[in-house]
Order: sequence, then C-alpha cells, then structure tokens
Amino acid sequence: MKEFRKILKPERTEYPNYSQHYFDLIRTDDNILQELHDNFYKIKDFIYYLSEDELGYRYQPGKWTIRETLLHLIDDERIFAYRALRYARNDRTPLHGFEEKDYAKYSNANDRSLETLFEEYWSVRLSTLLLFQNLPDGSLIRSGSVIDTDGSIINERTVRALAYHIAGHELWHIKLIKERYLNMPVDEYVI
Repeated sequence: MKEFRKILKPERTEYPNYSQHYFDLIRTDDNILQELHDNFYKIKDFIYYLSEDELGYRYQPGKWTIRETLLHLIDDERIFAYRALRYARNDRTPLHGFEEKDYAKYSNANDRSLETLFEEYWSVRLSTLLLFQNLPDGSLIRSGSVIDTDGSIINERTVRALAYHIAGHELWHIKLIKERYLNMPVDEYVI
C-alpha cells in the first residue's frame, strides 16, 4: 500500500469506558493504519532484542509470558478485525465475547519460535490493514454489540473504534511488558 487512508479517531461515545486507557496511548487522530503498520516493525525489533529468559519470564505466578502476550495480541486482533468486518457489512447479529485467559492457556505460545509468532502476527496485521483500507467510507461509523452469556449487551463499538482498539490494546501490552517484565521506564510514547 503506497498510502494509507485516514480514519478519524472515534468519538468518546463510540467505544466502552473500559477501553479509554487504550485510546489514551494512541498518538494519531486520523492515521491509525500507518500507526498499526509502523508499530508492527517497532514491536518486532523490540521483542527480538530480548533474551530467551526474558521471553519466558512471568512477573507474577499465573501471568502471561511475553510469548503468550504476543499470541494474545494476535488473537485479539483477529477477533476485533472480524467484529469490524461484521459491523461494516451491517450484520446486526450480536456477537459473544471471548475468554482471553483460556485462549492463552491453550495457545502453546511458549512452544513457538519468535519467527513463527511474527510470521502469524504479520499475516494478521496485513489482513487487518487491507480490511480497514478498503472498507466503504460509510461503514466506518456502523456499530455492533457484544453480548454476555445471558444475552445482555456488554458493549458497543463502531468499526473505526475497533481499528483504534487494536492499536491501543497492542500499545497497552507493550507498555506492560516494558514496565512489569523489564522494569523499563515508559514515557508518553510506548514504542
């Protein structure tokens, strides 16, 4: 892609309150696809700098390793991009949430090489970029809902809010890796 389309940052009403800390980490007000593209390479460079011991470290019992965190980012991006596709195509069928802890538990991420993780990561990222790059303009403000097991609505998001969620969620986890796993100071720019 020679140039990424601009997608305006969503209004505060387009995503749930609990996501605000993700959105606070995003530096752009309209160039989220470029940020997603560039951040992939920055994260890859950062992670490849780490030792095997650091990649397998848990800062507390039961917390994810860095490899598990990477696969969590991949899983989350897949799910949120799928939601964006459904909402963009005006599919109003409520979607169920997912249990991220189970996904991590059954991922076998610690048995994988960084090469296979980043190969999958890039494949998912490229798919995400192409999806958002080519969605019709009017679809970016369509919304959909996620429901709980009892059928109650947990939250609603617009399509463009999902693009920003993917970017902010990724930055949040890189911030946690730096602070909690590596004891690194994090300034206003996470990566």
